[in-house]
Amino acid sequence: MLKALLNAMNPSSPNPARNVLGERLEPCCFAPLTGFFRDGYCRTDTHDRGRHVVCAQVTAEFLAFSRDAGNDLSTPRPEYEFPGLQPGDRWCLCALRWKEAFDAGCAPPVVLEACHERVLDFIPLAALQSHVLRPGA
Repeated sequence: MLKALLNAMNPSSPNPARNVLGERLEPCCFAPLTGFFRDGYCRTDTHDRGRHVVCAQVTAEFLAFSRDAGNDLSTPRPEYEFPGLQPGDRWCLCALRWKEAFDAGCAPPVVLEACHERVLDFIPLAALQSHVLRPGA
């Protein structure tokens, strides 16, 4: 059981975590270094209460929305290894925060290949597909 869990969490394992397309989970971002585990991937486990499984490219509109909702993602928090985000940065967002922004009409674009399959527990694939990051964006 533990071996299966560790394999699912390790992106280079023979049984890697999967994305919303059912494929091997791709990295979201290494600069800034994102993910609950700060390894560049939107992986999750039972310790990740926020379910940081949505790989998004944040926008100014989304950052303002998140700040107004009580989660300031723009201000650096070194004690949490958090650099603060700028529009255009990619980050593993909490599934429910992205869903709230989607419902409010300001969800940032997502990278489906880097969104962990667990996001589908909270957000329909069609909603994510409607916000796919376009090449060159």
